[in-house]
Amino acid sequence: MKKNIGRFHVITDTVLQTCRSHAELAALAIAGGADTIQLREKGGSTREMIRAAEQMQGLCRNAGVIFIVNDRVDVAIASGADGVHLGQDDFPIPLARKLLGDKAIIGGSAGTMEEARKCVEEGADYIGFGPVFPTGSKADAGPASGLDLLERIVSTIPLPIVAIGGITTSNTPLVMKAGVHGIAVISAVCCQDDPAQAAKCLLACIGEPHA
Repeated sequence: MKKNIGRFHVITDTVLQTCRSHAELAALAIAGGADTIQLREKGGSTREMIRAAEQMQGLCRNAGVIFIVNDRVDVAIASGADGVHLGQDDFPIPLARKLLGDKAIIGGSAGTMEEARKCVEEGADYIGFGPVFPTGSKADAGPASGLDLLERIVSTIPLPIVAIGGITTSNTPLVMKAGVHGIAVISAVCCQDDPAQAAKCLLACIGEPHA
Protein backbone atom coordinates (compact mmCIF):
# COMPACT_ATOMS: atom_id res chain seq x y z
CA MET A 1 0.00 0.00 0.00
CA LYS A 2 1.60 3.24 -1.19
CA LYS A 3 1.15 5.98 1.37
CA ASN A 4 1.51 9.71 1.01
CA ILE A 5 4.56 10.59 3.11
CA GLY A 6 4.99 14.36 3.38
CA ARG A 7 8.18 16.14 2.38
CA PHE A 8 7.92 19.05 4.83
CA HIS A 9 7.16 18.03 8.42
CA VAL A 10 6.71 20.68 11.11
CA ILE A 11 6.77 19.39 14.68
CA THR A 12 4.90 21.70 17.05
CA ASP A 13 6.47 22.64 20.37
CA THR A 14 5.28 24.62 23.39
CA VAL A 15 8.43 24.21 25.51
CA LEU A 16 11.05 25.92 23.33
CA GLN A 17 8.51 28.70 22.78
CA THR A 18 5.50 29.56 24.95
CA CYS A 19 3.82 32.30 22.90
CA ARG A 20 1.73 30.04 20.69
CA SER A 21 -0.34 26.88 21.23
CA HIS A 22 0.12 23.67 19.25
CA ALA A 23 -2.97 24.50 17.17
CA GLU A 24 -1.77 28.04 16.46
CA LEU A 25 1.62 26.74 15.33
CA ALA A 26 -0.07 24.13 13.17
CA ALA A 27 -2.21 26.79 11.44
CA LEU A 28 0.84 28.98 10.77
CA ALA A 29 2.95 26.08 9.51
CA ILE A 30 0.15 24.99 7.17
CA ALA A 31 -0.15 28.58 5.90
CA GLY A 32 3.57 28.44 5.14
CA GLY A 33 3.31 25.24 3.12
CA ALA A 34 3.96 22.37 5.56
CA ASP A 35 2.38 19.15 4.27
CA THR A 36 2.74 17.22 7.53
CA ILE A 37 2.13 18.42 11.08
CA GLN A 38 3.34 16.44 14.07
CA LEU A 39 2.14 17.03 17.62
CA ARG A 40 4.95 16.49 20.10
CA GLU A 41 4.02 17.00 23.74
CA LYS A 42 5.83 15.34 26.61
CA GLY A 43 3.99 17.06 29.48
CA GLY A 44 0.44 17.96 30.53
CA SER A 45 -2.59 15.73 30.91
CA THR A 46 -3.83 13.20 28.37
CA ARG A 47 -7.15 15.06 28.13
CA GLU A 48 -5.37 18.30 27.24
CA MET A 49 -3.31 16.50 24.64
CA ILE A 50 -6.37 14.92 23.05
CA ARG A 51 -8.07 18.32 22.93
CA ALA A 52 -5.04 19.85 21.17
CA ALA A 53 -4.81 16.87 18.82
CA GLU A 54 -8.49 17.17 17.86
CA GLN A 55 -8.04 20.87 17.05
CA MET A 56 -4.95 20.12 14.97
CA GLN A 57 -6.57 17.23 13.15
CA GLY A 58 -9.46 19.52 12.19
CA LEU A 59 -7.04 22.11 10.79
CA CYS A 60 -5.04 19.48 8.92
CA ARG A 61 -8.09 17.76 7.47
CA ASN A 62 -9.49 21.04 6.17
CA ALA A 63 -6.16 21.86 4.53
CA GLY A 64 -5.47 18.39 3.15
CA VAL A 65 -2.40 18.07 5.36
CA ILE A 66 -1.19 14.91 7.14
CA PHE A 67 -1.49 14.88 10.95
CA ILE A 68 0.85 12.72 13.03
CA VAL A 69 1.09 12.31 16.80
CA ASN A 70 4.50 11.74 18.34
CA ASP A 71 4.77 8.74 20.68
CA ARG A 72 1.16 8.67 21.93
CA VAL A 73 -0.78 5.97 20.09
CA ASP A 74 -3.77 6.51 22.41
CA VAL A 75 -3.96 10.20 21.49
CA ALA A 76 -3.64 9.35 17.80
CA ILE A 77 -6.59 6.96 18.06
CA ALA A 78 -8.69 9.39 20.11
CA SER A 79 -8.14 12.29 17.70
CA GLY A 80 -8.43 10.35 14.47
CA ALA A 81 -4.86 11.22 13.47
CA ASP A 82 -3.37 9.91 10.23
CA GLY A 83 -0.64 8.14 12.15
CA VAL A 84 2.12 8.23 14.75
CA HIS A 85 5.85 8.80 14.91
CA LEU A 86 7.70 6.52 17.31
CA GLY A 87 11.18 6.75 18.80
CA GLN A 88 13.44 3.78 19.50
CA ASP A 89 12.26 3.64 23.12
CA ASP A 90 8.63 4.58 22.45
CA PHE A 91 5.63 2.35 21.78
CA PRO A 92 6.71 -0.67 19.64
CA ILE A 93 6.01 -0.18 15.93
CA PRO A 94 4.48 -3.67 15.36
CA LEU A 95 2.04 -3.16 18.24
CA ALA A 96 1.15 0.33 16.99
CA ARG A 97 0.40 -1.21 13.58
CA LYS A 98 -1.89 -3.76 15.19
CA LEU A 99 -3.82 -1.01 16.98
CA LEU A 100 -3.89 1.57 14.20
CA GLY A 101 -4.31 -0.67 11.17
CA ASP A 102 -2.62 -0.92 7.79
CA LYS A 103 -3.79 2.49 6.53
CA ALA A 104 -2.10 4.45 9.33
CA ILE A 105 1.21 6.18 8.65
CA ILE A 106 3.85 5.03 11.13
CA GLY A 107 7.21 6.74 11.24
CA GLY A 108 10.20 5.55 13.20
CA SER A 109 13.17 7.51 14.54
CA ALA A 110 16.72 6.40 13.83
CA GLY A 111 20.17 7.83 14.43
CA THR A 112 22.28 4.93 13.16
CA MET A 113 22.19 2.41 10.30
CA GLU A 114 21.29 -0.32 12.79
CA GLU A 115 18.31 1.65 14.12
CA ALA A 116 17.17 2.44 10.58
CA ARG A 117 17.26 -1.26 9.66
CA LYS A 118 15.25 -2.05 12.79
CA CYS A 119 12.56 0.44 11.69
CA VAL A 120 12.36 -1.32 8.31
CA GLU A 121 12.09 -4.77 9.92
CA GLU A 122 9.35 -3.60 12.29
CA GLY A 123 7.22 -2.18 9.48
CA ALA A 124 7.68 1.61 9.59
CA ASP A 125 6.41 3.59 6.59
CA TYR A 126 9.17 6.21 6.78
CA ILE A 127 12.20 7.03 8.92
CA GLY A 128 12.96 10.29 10.67
CA PHE A 129 16.75 10.22 10.62
CA GLY A 130 18.94 12.42 12.76
CA PRO A 131 20.04 14.59 14.26
CA VAL A 132 21.85 15.42 11.03
CA PHE A 133 23.32 18.58 12.59
CA PRO A 134 23.71 19.61 16.26
CA THR A 135 20.37 20.62 17.75
CA GLY A 136 19.06 22.10 20.97
CA SER A 137 15.43 21.23 20.23
CA LYS A 138 15.58 17.73 21.72
CA ALA A 139 17.28 17.10 25.04
CA ASP A 140 17.62 13.38 24.25
CA ALA A 141 19.03 13.85 20.74
CA GLY A 142 22.14 11.80 20.03
CA PRO A 143 25.34 13.03 18.35
CA ALA A 144 24.98 14.67 14.95
CA SER A 145 25.22 12.09 12.15
CA GLY A 146 26.39 14.46 9.42
CA LEU A 147 25.65 14.36 5.70
CA ASP A 148 27.88 11.38 4.82
CA LEU A 149 25.94 8.95 6.99
CA LEU A 150 22.69 10.50 5.80
CA GLU A 151 23.67 9.72 2.19
CA ARG A 152 24.51 6.13 3.14
CA ILE A 153 21.16 5.74 4.87
CA VAL A 154 19.31 7.07 1.83
CA SER A 155 21.16 4.70 -0.53
CA THR A 156 20.76 1.65 1.75
CA ILE A 157 17.35 1.91 3.41
CA PRO A 158 14.31 1.21 1.20
CA LEU A 159 12.01 3.71 2.92
CA PRO A 160 11.42 7.45 2.56
CA ILE A 161 14.01 9.22 4.74
CA VAL A 162 12.97 12.45 6.47
CA ALA A 163 15.99 14.30 7.84
CA ILE A 164 15.72 16.04 11.21
CA GLY A 165 18.01 17.89 13.60
CA GLY A 166 19.49 21.35 13.25
CA ILE A 167 17.94 21.89 9.83
CA THR A 168 17.74 25.51 8.63
CA THR A 169 17.24 27.38 5.37
CA SER A 170 21.01 27.52 4.90
CA ASN A 171 21.62 23.76 5.10
CA THR A 172 18.34 22.41 3.66
CA PRO A 173 19.72 22.39 0.07
CA LEU A 174 22.66 20.24 1.24
CA VAL A 175 20.29 17.87 3.04
CA MET A 176 18.07 17.54 -0.03
CA LYS A 177 21.15 16.92 -2.18
CA ALA A 178 21.84 13.86 -0.02
CA GLY A 179 18.72 12.35 -1.62
CA VAL A 180 16.31 12.47 1.31
CA HIS A 181 12.55 12.40 0.79
CA GLY A 182 12.06 15.47 2.98
CA ILE A 183 12.86 17.36 6.17
CA ALA A 184 11.35 17.76 9.64
CA VAL A 185 11.90 20.87 11.76
CA ILE A 186 10.93 22.24 15.14
CA SER A 187 12.68 25.49 16.05
CA ALA A 188 13.29 26.57 12.43
CA VAL A 189 9.54 27.26 12.26
CA CYS A 190 8.07 27.20 15.78
CA CYS A 191 10.63 29.49 17.40
CA GLN A 192 10.64 32.15 14.69
CA ASP A 193 8.91 35.53 14.97
CA ASP A 194 6.87 34.72 11.86
CA PRO A 195 6.43 30.92 11.66
CA ALA A 196 4.40 31.07 8.45
CA GLN A 197 7.09 33.06 6.64
CA ALA A 198 9.81 30.82 8.08
CA ALA A 199 7.94 27.79 6.71
CA LYS A 200 7.64 29.43 3.28
CA CYS A 201 11.39 30.02 3.17
CA LEU A 202 12.14 26.41 4.10
CA LEU A 203 9.64 25.11 1.53
CA ALA A 204 11.44 27.10 -1.17
CA CYS A 205 14.71 25.42 -0.12
CA ILE A 206 13.26 21.91 -0.38
CA GLY A 207 12.67 22.19 -4.10
CA GLU A 208 10.93 19.73 -6.38
CA PRO A 209 10.71 15.98 -5.66
CA HIS A 210 13.35 13.71 -7.18
CA ALA A 211 12.20 12.08 -10.40
